[in-house]
Amino acid sequence: MKDPAELIKRFKSRVHVLDGGLATELEKRGHDISGKLWSAQVLLEDPGAIEQLHYDYLKAGADIIITSSYQLTFQGMKEAGYTHEQAEDALWKSVEVAVKARDRYLSDLKEDLPEDRRPLIAASIGPYGAYLADGSEYRGKYGQSCEELERFHRERFDLLIRSEADLLAFETSPEEDEVNAYFSLLETPEVSGWITTSTSKAATAAMNFYDVIPSKGIVALGANCVGPSSISEFINQYDWVNDHTAIIVYPNSGEGWDAEHRCWVGENDAEHFAGHAREWIKAGANIIGGCCRTGPEHIAQLRALVDSLSPRSP
Repeated sequence: MKDPAELIKRFKSRVHVLDGGLATELEKRGHDISGKLWSAQVLLEDPGAIEQLHYDYLKAGADIIITSSYQLTFQGMKEAGYTHEQAEDALWKSVEVAVKARDRYLSDLKEDLPEDRRPLIAASIGPYGAYLADGSEYRGKYGQSCEELERFHRERFDLLIRSEADLLAFETSPEEDEVNAYFSLLETPEVSGWITTSTSKAATAAMNFYDVIPSKGIVALGANCVGPSSISEFINQYDWVNDHTAIIVYPNSGEGWDAEHRCWVGENDAEHFAGHAREWIKAGANIIGGCCRTGPEHIAQLRALVDSLSPRSP
């Protein structure tokens, strides 16, 4: 894991571009993500497809890529018929394919990047609601205590901090108790991670916890998997912590899921998405990217925007 203080310094020195959606982009490329394991099923059956998508995001200009471990839990894998050892192997594999993609990207560059320009790998830890696979990562009400949620996340946390990932990504949390559990985990020495929420109440909880027990391991706070038009409100919520840590935002494309007709509806325009991002940067975001229904074309537009505001050094 990278040193938390060094990562905060890096993130606050310039705007960083994160990658885009994983599962929905894999679906767009013809993969079946309809099962309870979502993109993790693709990792199990076709890890090369995950590696290629990571590589495509790096080529599009991402400074940070997130592993495919969002939906990988020991409990979910067991329910899907896999052994504990197979679940461990899958978690290791999620980081390994990201490392392979980064190595290939750096090799193709045919030049040595300074250390603070080498792409970072964030190991994803999805919320309890992702394991439930019922949409509760957007509304909460798990019925689990903070202690129970910490136990749920602990085993894969302990594994991923021993991987080659540079930091952890605690993503899409709607619950105050789950955010509290993440803070407890990030009190582990020499571990770096960000926490992103999907509801305003969870964002408020994150700020309150940070005020009372500021963990040295938290390198960024923010929001993901919400509409792009909502992002500025989240940034405003997190504004006061920006003196101490970075702010990270990566919303959906702007489309919504029509459950009745089982299709996505609404606008999905990469240039318009980047237009929203200009406002996020102005509001104080240090790391920007995309979530569901965003792809390499969205990240390329974010890269162009960031470079137009502050060109990258040779």
